[in-house]
Amino acid sequence: QVQLVESGGGLVQPGGSLRLSCVASGFSLDVYAIAWFRQAPGKEREGVPCISSSSGTIYYGDSAKGRFTISKDDAKSTVYLQMNGLKPEDTAVYYCATDKQPWCPTAQAMGDMGASLFGAFGRGTQVTVSS
Repeated sequence: QVQLVESGGGLVQPGGSLRLSCVASGFSLDVYAIAWFRQAPGKEREGVPCISSSSGTIYYGDSAKGRFTISKDDAKSTVYLQMNGLKPEDTAVYYCATDKQPWCPTAQAMGDMGASLFGAFGRGTQVTVSS
């Protein structure tokens, strides 16, 4: 059974950093890709970055580029999202997800279909950026 558990969220001041973790069970990270999504109140869930089974990465949209970094440790079954230079607009619940494919969706596919591409999500971790 595929399970994903996120942690590492919290309250941080603008300009601060957080590292989120996503622990996977029921499958190996060298088999399936993992993506991070976020959802702010009243907004749709949006893809942030994705890491493939072979550690290729893709960042969706412009909001996270240059500030967020996705990585993974297959031995620990953990995917990380390092977030630097946090802004109030980064406030959201952050989820990790898998579509049980080894590759990440293209930016086009993510833009067209978004979270509906993914069948398994964790429960999320809250990130609040505020002074």
